[in-house]
Amino acid sequence: MLSNRPVRLAALAAVVASALLLPACRGGRDRKEVAYEERPVELLYAVGARRLDQRRWDEAIGYFEEVERQHPYSEWSRRSVLMSLYAHYQSNDYEEAIAAADRFVSLYPGNTQVPYAHYMRAVAYYEQIADVGRDQAATGQAQAALREVISRFPNSEYAADARLKLDTVNDQLAGKEMAVGRWYLRTNQPLAAIGRFRAVIDRYQTTTHTPEALYRLVEAYLTLGLVDEARKNGAVLGHNYAGDPWYADAHALLTSRGLQPAVAPQKRRGLLGRLTGRGS
Repeated sequence: MLSNRPVRLAALAAVVASALLLPACRGGRDRKEVAYEERPVELLYAVGARRLDQRRWDEAIGYFEEVERQHPYSEWSRRSVLMSLYAHYQSNDYEEAIAAADRFVSLYPGNTQVPYAHYMRAVAYYEQIADVGRDQAATGQAQAALREVISRFPNSEYAADARLKLDTVNDQLAGKEMAVGRWYLRTNQPLAAIGRFRAVIDRYQTTTHTPEALYRLVEAYLTLGLVDEARKNGAVLGHNYAGDPWYADAHALLTSRGLQPAVAPQKRRGLLGRLTGRGS
């Protein structure tokens, strides 16, 4: 899936590391090998920042966790929670990234980096979105988390990106409803199908699935013999998407039943037509 990985925190790490540049510990250390040994907090943090810059995520997390253990009430500890969050995210350990984001918000609710923690939590859910044929639990969680970023921090840079991601999430959820609705139609369960297609119209009407949902409603209502409902949904489709292929199909279907809609399908123009202003 497409991903827009945040870089703000990496830049912060680089700045701090350059300001506190100290020689790294000798030998490669992973998280499990960072044994307890009381060391200056600046040293622990600087080594963790260097490991982060080297993309050695597990080792970086080990040092930042050591900062939290040895100096829990320091400014370095607060920074280390964010650094661990970022490292977990970069290593695709989304569960731990979400836990770190929740921990930061809980421990430092008034901090200026709280919007970033909320955003990273939402992105961690977003990265787990599966295809429409699988369970959409992460998609729903991503939707809720992205909406929270938008509602709580509407003027932030994070809200702008969250809105873009929310469009993708809504399209994914609408796609799931469409997939289930089509299955109901294929198995001759038009009433159940109608519920799914109506959910797309009511909840996700700005997605790319709306024209097909309206067409499928026309199909389902005709199957049930509910001519007025079929005609009404066909009219909505024609009014809003007269040039869409789904309306051309709906128009043909209704016309074949003697229910010709008032709006004729608009002929879609090819590339040359769009450039010259003439139909193809």
